[in-house]
Amino acid sequence: MFASQFLSPAASRVVAAVSHVVRKFLMLAGLVFVLGLAGTYKGHSGLLDGLQAMFPGGVSASESELGDAAVQPVALNQERLVPSMQQALHYVARRYRVSNEVLVPIFLTAQDSARELGLDPLLIIAVIGVESSFNPFSQSVVGAQGLMQVMPRFHTDKLPEDAGELPFFDPVTNVQVGARILRESIARNGGLVPGLQQFGGAINDPERRYSSKVMAERQRLEQAIQQQMQRA
Repeated sequence: MFASQFLSPAASRVVAAVSHVVRKFLMLAGLVFVLGLAGTYKGHSGLLDGLQAMFPGGVSASESELGDAAVQPVALNQERLVPSMQQALHYVARRYRVSNEVLVPIFLTAQDSARELGLDPLLIIAVIGVESSFNPFSQSVVGAQGLMQVMPRFHTDKLPEDAGELPFFDPVTNVQVGARILRESIARNGGLVPGLQQFGGAINDPERRYSSKVMAERQRLEQAIQQQMQRA
């Protein structure tokens, strides 16, 4: 900025053009280097080939390899889901129009938390559907946050020690905390239905509309799983 004050307009334009070209070259070189590393990681000689190619065709081929490498961890994580949870994930992705890749860590956390706490993983998924429609940034008028609409002022004691800023908007943390709250509500109230009612802040509702909504969502999940397994 300061150098341009001492140059003529024509010279300034030349300097700007050269600078633009240099930046583009450095960006391309950096991209090819990274793509080459990805190819080397997969057992190919992409690093040397990428550095020698330095042209769009070579870059496109390496980008394809990088895409495969990026998808691989997601696919491996999805394989950790039991078959019923895999089928439920596909159903939720279609119904709520959410990316499968985004849902994988949510479903893994629900599955792991359910196993740890002795809960039904589909129940956790049903609560998420009712509470937030799988929007991790959802916030209610009373301040409940995230996938399972956790109230921060009541449940900060359940956060892990390494929780970052805005932890209740982190999908994994929210499901971990929400599952603990759900388990406590069921145990404290002596059963699933009254536990769900307390979780939903509707313990005094004689019609038990909240628990009915969650159980209906869970039933839809179960039906979708059975239908998909029959077609498989």
